[in-house]
Amino acid sequence: MNVITRFFSFRRNPLNSGKPVQRSLFGEILDWMMAPLLLLWPLSMGLTYLVAVQIANVPFDRALDDSVTLLAQQLKYRGGQVRLELPVSPRELLRIDDSGTTVYEVLTQYGSVIAGDGAGIGLPTNEEIIPGVVRFRSETIAGQNMRIAYVWVDVGEMRGREYAVVQVAETLQKRRQLGNEIVKGVIIPQFLIFPIAVLLVWFGLSRGIAPLNSLQQTIRSRKPDDLSALETRDTPEELIPLISALNDQLQKLEGTISTQKRFIADAAHQLKTPLAGMRMQAELLMRDARSPHEQITMLENLKLGTERATRLVNQMLAMARAESPALTQHIAIDLVDIARGVVQDFFSEAQNKRIDFGFEAPDHAVYVKGHEMSLTEMLKNLVDNAIRYTPESGTITVRVQDSDSQGGIILEVEDSGMGIAESERERVFDRFYRVLGTQVDGSGLGLSIVRETAHQHGATVAIADNPKSTQPGFPGCVFRISFPPVHRELEH
Repeated sequence: MNVITRFFSFRRNPLNSGKPVQRSLFGEILDWMMAPLLLLWPLSMGLTYLVAVQIANVPFDRALDDSVTLLAQQLKYRGGQVRLELPVSPRELLRIDDSGTTVYEVLTQYGSVIAGDGAGIGLPTNEEIIPGVVRFRSETIAGQNMRIAYVWVDVGEMRGREYAVVQVAETLQKRRQLGNEIVKGVIIPQFLIFPIAVLLVWFGLSRGIAPLNSLQQTIRSRKPDDLSALETRDTPEELIPLISALNDQLQKLEGTISTQKRFIADAAHQLKTPLAGMRMQAELLMRDARSPHEQITMLENLKLGTERATRLVNQMLAMARAESPALTQHIAIDLVDIARGVVQDFFSEAQNKRIDFGFEAPDHAVYVKGHEMSLTEMLKNLVDNAIRYTPESGTITVRVQDSDSQGGIILEVEDSGMGIAESERERVFDRFYRVLGTQVDGSGLGLSIVRETAHQHGATVAIADNPKSTQPGFPGCVFRISFPPVHRELEH
């Protein structure tokens, strides 16, 4: 497992570098847990070594301090000279072996050797003389790195105002050895503990993602028609948002399926009537006893039934498109252009009923963000309804307003027809619902398509009486589609 590669990039299929391999949640979490350990472990060993060396310096510096203090106490003035008088040899006093790892030297402030073993330590440089204070420095002597402890001794009472320096130097070999021993004592147990830690992490991670595996098994074991909510009892709190999201989707899916089933049932019921009429007319035509006049009448009825069935199928397809998720892909649409095109399409039909068909819109484009085909279908349904329910010599007006008091876009279809009672204005948007008492043929889907399309575009639909209608018994109707305020970037 290449942790570092996966840490900075996606894993690729070695056989096809263009296709990413399916990522594993277990592997990703394990990588993020183990990668820091693998990166920090060498750093930890380096820091441990540095700390070990610092710890090793303490006892050795203390020993050097004791040695140089002891030598300084043996500095005597005899016969007009400063001498180092020792009861035993310096090597025995300082416990110096023959390996040359420890040397000593006593010098005057001018560099003259008073005593020593010829190591050539030399005077401290660029330093203020402070008698009686043991200090340390590190230098390279004869090609070896050495630690030096030294102290200045005031010999002014003996020979006037003069000083001597007592120095003891030691190589760093023993310090390194002690540091290595400390590091070994720390690192070797880590080599034993690290694999155990990896196994414990692996085991803990396996236990941690066990609820995910359980959730997977629960979902796989469900029946295809089981859309009930998943249980959240005894579920880790980190999984509750995921399960809640799944339950929300299941609820939406259940509502969608119920709507589709109801729609199919209603559609089958609505198609049954025109299909039965068409079948009856066809059976009558098959009888030879019918006169040509009767046959023509039956053919006309058959044609009307075919047109009714075709219209119903087209309305069902339009309803399916209105509910399609593809409508969420919206672009800038000129509402004036759409309205003008729909008015032109229905102008001849309105003229056949001697309806005064008008169109009111600004001289400039009015943009909304939407789906052109669905907006066109929505307006066609409104205009078609207006023509169907408006009597001869009536009036219909399609109107586009570029803004209302709230800054939104208004699309209106105004007619002088029979109107819609206030008690019916909410129900007319239901599928296949038709107002009782009307003799106008229709599928009952037109206004459902209007409301669904408006909803997809964030718009609202309102129904009101037409205040301009003057014909008694015909209050008329105004359908108003209110679109949200247009974005400024769409205005240009």
